[in-house]
Amino acid sequence: MKYVSTRGAAPVLAFGDVLLTGLARDGGLYVPESWPSLGPGALERFAEAEYPDTALEVMWPYVEDSIERDAFEAIVRDAYSTFDTPEVTPLYDLGDGLWLLELFHGPTLAFKDVALQLVGRLFDHELRRRGERVTIVGATSGDTGSAAIEACRDRESIEIFIFHPAGRVSEVQRRQMTTVGSANVHNVAIEGTFDDCQDLVKALFADQELRDRLHLAAVNSINWARVMAQIVYYVVAAAKLERGAAPVAFSVPTGNFGNVFAGYAAQRMGVPISQFVVGSNRNDILTRFLASGTMTIHEVHPTLSPSMDIQVSSNLERLLFELYGRDGAQVAELMLRFRAEGTVTIDPDRLALLREHWSGARIDDDATLRVIADVHRELGLLIDPHTAVGLGAARVLRRDRSVPMVVHATAHPAKFPDAVEQATGVRPPLPGPLADLLERPERYEILPAEPTTVKRYLEQVLAAR
Repeated sequence: MKYVSTRGAAPVLAFGDVLLTGLARDGGLYVPESWPSLGPGALERFAEAEYPDTALEVMWPYVEDSIERDAFEAIVRDAYSTFDTPEVTPLYDLGDGLWLLELFHGPTLAFKDVALQLVGRLFDHELRRRGERVTIVGATSGDTGSAAIEACRDRESIEIFIFHPAGRVSEVQRRQMTTVGSANVHNVAIEGTFDDCQDLVKALFADQELRDRLHLAAVNSINWARVMAQIVYYVVAAAKLERGAAPVAFSVPTGNFGNVFAGYAAQRMGVPISQFVVGSNRNDILTRFLASGTMTIHEVHPTLSPSMDIQVSSNLERLLFELYGRDGAQVAELMLRFRAEGTVTIDPDRLALLREHWSGARIDDDATLRVIADVHRELGLLIDPHTAVGLGAARVLRRDRSVPMVVHATAHPAKFPDAVEQATGVRPPLPGPLADLLERPERYEILPAEPTTVKRYLEQVLAAR
């Protein structure tokens, strides 16, 4: 399997190089040169399989040219041994054909663990094989940071810098990043929004001299390996519910679009997915795009679901690449115009094609609180605000009640206790290993959203290390 950039001008790479490269040198994102197929009978077989066995088979076509199968199997099994349930991503029946896919059973209580526990180990394997070191830089709207840190802490071949928007993540999310004492972990609160953090990461990668000198690598969902690992739980959910004999629909609360794009990849591999519902909060660029075909950047507003407080959804570029017939030049022109003008529109034919499977709903804070309260009252279940956005969107946009609708439960409710308590009167406690999180000392820097300052900071820290 080889990988190509969505903008068509970067070198074609093998998986190992894509893993360490992250963002393509032309500013695009890497995607597989072609989509592999699961093959006949796969979903029926996966219905009875353990999660690591399914993960190994689903992901193998994407990595087979870059890693020995025995080594990859060991990495996969080790990654998913860190979860608190052997199912890894269990399904919870909400009734009436609605299901929660619980993606928060990893060490940092969020869906990002499903990918990053694997990606951290893949980095370690590839770097040891090459005898190299890397400097990982990542932007987080809340959950990627702690999951990436947990996956990369204390690894000799990795130095990791995570940027989060100051004051715009929950206290639990912040402390999961800033209380890690490992010497190779560096946290930075950026005076701005998540989009500012993401732009800083892209600016670092755009500086080719700096990128090469510091051996920069990425763990954001711009890194294909993140998306690859997330394909698996779509396959697992569809297999468990319908064994491939009937379609399944998914509702995904999303800001940066990587999680739901993994569903598209699963669909291309042969999973019968009839509908993708994209749940947005007040920062609803994706909902507006799916309704009108126009992407327009608005102000980023803080909400009860801060991991989705985003106005520039990087991974949408991967779907646009497919929608434009994999014409990198067209995608490059489209994305450059979007960043220059703050708005861009796709043509009506492409929008109609998109709407065959995709729709989006805006669930604001008041509606989010109502969903959390309703679920607690009706089922005695606590859900976090991001999951509530996904469930609210599913209820609004579900097209066919005979088709199971799987809602992604993306975070443990204890990561957002203020919102959950506001809705239900119940404050969810942190699980045992994190029970003393709010008492641990923090360690982080505060910097402006200014590329020159951030570059200087990286260079000074790395020189001291």
